[in-house]
Parts: sequence; structure tokens; C-alpha cells
Amino acid sequence: MTELSFASLQEGKPVRIEVNGTPVCVARIGAEVFAVADTCTHSDAALSEGEISGFKIECWLHGAEFDLRTGQALTLPAVEALEVFDVEMNEDVITVNEKTGEK
Repeated sequence: MTELSFASLQEGKPVRIEVNGTPVCVARIGAEVFAVADTCTHSDAALSEGEISGFKIECWLHGAEFDLRTGQALTLPAVEALEVFDVEMNEDVITVNEKTGEK
């Protein structure tokens, strides 16, 4: 479990955190916060260095896109989904928990 403040997240700017030693990409879209594995399933690139458009994040290395809500790979060259992490919001405190198991 890792906590951070909602105010510390900029709209559409992904950040990297660690949850029990696992790199996680956290992104704020409007009033929602999403957390997915920070490593692209196509290559060993950090998604937190990528660009966000709508609910999609694009890997900076080869352009694969993923849905931040579900972790699903949306474009090639990625075909495998990202792991999704559970996000809880309590006023300004965001808690990112262990993986939910979705892929």
C-alpha cells in the first residue's frame, strides 16, 4: 500500500510510485485516479514517461497504447494487458493497494 495526495497529481501527467517494491504508474484524469503496472508489456519501458490522451496512456518507446481503466492493450506492438492496481480515495488521500488481479 502506498499513499499520496490528490493535489500532488497533475491532470494528465503520469507519475511513478512503488507499491511493495513494484513500480506503478498513477494517473489523474479529471476527478478519477488510475494505477497500472509501470512497465510496458511489449518492452521494458516505463509508462510513467509516456503521454496520456483521454483514458489512454502511450508508451514512449514504441507507441503501444493502454486503457488506464482496464489495463487492456489497445494498439500494437503490445498485445498483453497491464496489471491494474486498486485505488481508494478518501478526500485528498489516495491509497494504491496491491494488484486487483485484473489483466
